[in-house]
Amino acid sequence: MNALAVVTGASSGIGYELAKVLADNGFDVVVAAEDERIDETAAQLKLRSGGVHVEPVRVDLRAYEGVESLVSRVRALGRPVDVLAVNAGVGVGGDFVRDTSLGDNLEIVDLNVRSSVHLAHRLISDMVDRKEGKVLFTSSIAATAPGPFHSVYAASKAFLASFAQGLREELRDTGVSVTTLMPGPTDTEFFDRAGMQDTKVATGDKDDPAQVAQQGFDALMKGDDHVVAGSLKNKVQAIAGKIAPDPVKAKMMRTMTEPGSAEESGE
Repeated sequence: MNALAVVTGASSGIGYELAKVLADNGFDVVVAAEDERIDETAAQLKLRSGGVHVEPVRVDLRAYEGVESLVSRVRALGRPVDVLAVNAGVGVGGDFVRDTSLGDNLEIVDLNVRSSVHLAHRLISDMVDRKEGKVLFTSSIAATAPGPFHSVYAASKAFLASFAQGLREELRDTGVSVTTLMPGPTDTEFFDRAGMQDTKVATGDKDDPAQVAQQGFDALMKGDDHVVAGSLKNKVQAIAGKIAPDPVKAKMMRTMTEPGSAEESGE
């Protein structure tokens, strides 16, 4: 029987590519997302990866009941989860007080932070009982610096990076590994959904989500603690994030994420 992987946020972008590389490597996959495209995703994965089972779950992970529903669907399969890829996330761009709503910002917390903790606690506990499993959290290079004009998103990714590293140390003697995937700007729907189309970061060069996913998969399989995926620029930013003071990093980030910065840079 094939090993089983669970991937959230799998209808597009990095999540879809993670599900694809897992299926290509012989994993049966439970793919979860809130939008109706998840059924199409499952059909595509089945077509390209003969011999694997793909189970689509349409669920809103921002809600407590949504996470519980996904856990129930996974456990109903009666099989251990070998890989958990906690990838679902959302962002919103703009001035925190004047441009974004409280509801939008709380949705970031609910999906990026709350649901990640919830799902991890439910499914990793089973891995610990079995003394076997691999977990991947999709954080971001944004976690390495304060994020003006996407402040809650950047903070949520910093939370995930810290949470994953702390969890990894706790679990080091259990047979369960935890890896953090840290992509930079990637060619996905993120910037459109976040309303950041007019920013310098959105109009600049972006990484291929398939390459990011492959690098995440490779690091996961090796049991690495983290991987800064994509371009060399991302790796340089990660190093700078360890050296530069937060106020300096915040000012630098502002030039990339402030609304209208694409125009100002001549893009």
